[in-house]
Amino acid sequence: MSIEERTGDLFAQPDLTALAHGCNCAGAMGKGIAVAFKQRWPRMYEEYRARCGDKRFRVGEVFVWQEGGVTVFNLGTEEHWRTGARIEHIERAVGAMAREAAALGVTRVGMPRIGAGLGGLAWADVRAALERATEGTGLTLVVVSLPRG
Repeated sequence: MSIEERTGDLFAQPDLTALAHGCNCAGAMGKGIAVAFKQRWPRMYEEYRARCGDKRFRVGEVFVWQEGGVTVFNLGTEEHWRTGARIEHIERAVGAMAREAAALGVTRVGMPRIGAGLGGLAWADVRAALERATEGTGLTLVVVSLPRG
């Protein structure tokens, strides 16, 4: 496992065909980078809402969507958008993603600094959880942050 950090637009990375982001399990993608995921994959968003509504998507889980040559890993990191992310949810969801990625032959996944923005967690703590969750998996996480300024 390795973590590679970059600056730029997550959706403009030509070498990434798999992306992940942290989600609440209340069915809302109304702020942050989740809005961009919702706009790019509206059918995914509708399925995500349905899964949240009937409790098929819970914290610590991953909901995988494939469309247009892209694999999206929706990570259940927050119970509700009001509650914020929790390290243990991130670690479990990323571990589940690593298993799904291996089954799909995915070796690199791009993601924002999940849990460290609207989720309210310190990036250093999240990064350590990502390392624990993917240790020994061979999965590379490419963390893309917007430029500061």
